[in-house]
Amino acid sequence: MPAWISCAPYEQLLGMEILKAEDGEAHLQMPFRRSLAQGAGLMHGGALVSLADTAVVMAIKSIVAPGTHFATISLESRFLRPVKQGLIQAMARVSERRDAILKGQCEILDEGGLAVMSFGSVFKIARDAMVRDVRFDDVPLSQTVLPPSR
Repeated sequence: MPAWISCAPYEQLLGMEILKAEDGEAHLQMPFRRSLAQGAGLMHGGALVSLADTAVVMAIKSIVAPGTHFATISLESRFLRPVKQGLIQAMARVSERRDAILKGQCEILDEGGLAVMSFGSVFKIARDAMVRDVRFDDVPLSQTVLPPSR
C-alpha cells in the first residue's frame, strides 16, 4: 500500500500515510501543517477532502484487481468542526459496488477523535485504455509546475 502513495506526488505533498487498507476499508492519517491552512489558520477544506477521497481510493484498491484504474465521478462533504492542529485520521469504507460503479464513505476525525467531516463519493472503473498509459516516471516533479503567467 505505501507504494501507492509514494507514486502519487499530491498525496506526498499533503503528508498522507496509509495505516491500513484491506477488505474494503482504509485508515489513513495526515498531519495538520501550516502550509495546509487557510487564511484564518484552520486546515483548508480542500486538504480534508483530499484525505477523504484518497482514503476511499485505498479502500477500493483493497478489493479490486491490481492495475484497475478508476476515478472519482462525484463527491459530497459535510464539514462539522474546524481543525486547528494535530494528526487527522480518515476512516473509509466501500459501501456499495455495482458493475463499474463503486461508492465509498469516509469520516475524518481530529486528534481527539471528534468527527470533523463526513464524506461520500462515487467512483467509476475506467474502460478506456488511454487512462492506463498515464505516467509521471520520466518527468521530474519540479518540471510539472507551470511557469508563472505574464
